[in-house]
Amino acid sequence: MSTLLQDQQKTTFATLKGNLGWTNVMQTPHVEKVVISVGIGKMGKDKQKIALVANRLAKITGQKPVNRGAKKSIATFKTRIGDHIGYQVTLRGKRAQDFLNRLIHIALPRTKDFKGISAAAIDAMGNYTLGIKEHSVFPETADEELKDVFGMAITIVTTAKSKKEAHAYLTHLGLPFKK
Repeated sequence: MSTLLQDQQKTTFATLKGNLGWTNVMQTPHVEKVVISVGIGKMGKDKQKIALVANRLAKITGQKPVNRGAKKSIATFKTRIGDHIGYQVTLRGKRAQDFLNRLIHIALPRTKDFKGISAAAIDAMGNYTLGIKEHSVFPETADEELKDVFGMAITIVTTAKSKKEAHAYLTHLGLPFKK
């Protein structure tokens, strides 16, 4: 399945060199890693729900998630330094390509009332962050109960040098931006 993204990557330089002024193939950006983060704030101290989030995230990504602890104590949120507040998975290489293919071609089109994603979330360093409200858009978890639905943040880290370059590159890869 990663061949879809690999085929797009091979044609990136030829397609975008005129628009962006590239003179060397080594100037073309590529996906460095994909980071998926899930917060468990609303679930509180319920160990079964927290384990459920970890299991579903592992099914979606194909990799075991890492616990993330609080960096600060905040009395309003009743958190202390080191309290478990979420999970994170970092995908690189083939796993990142497979995940992006599933995200672009399967999960995003399954999102309710999908009209495209916003290009405003591209930062100055060429990274893109996308929020998904329901994890059930991924086919690995669609058959399970829908009462414990959680959202996730997906960050696509690229080697693009600017916002314009990242937008052109991600559009070329197939991310469905709003027109």
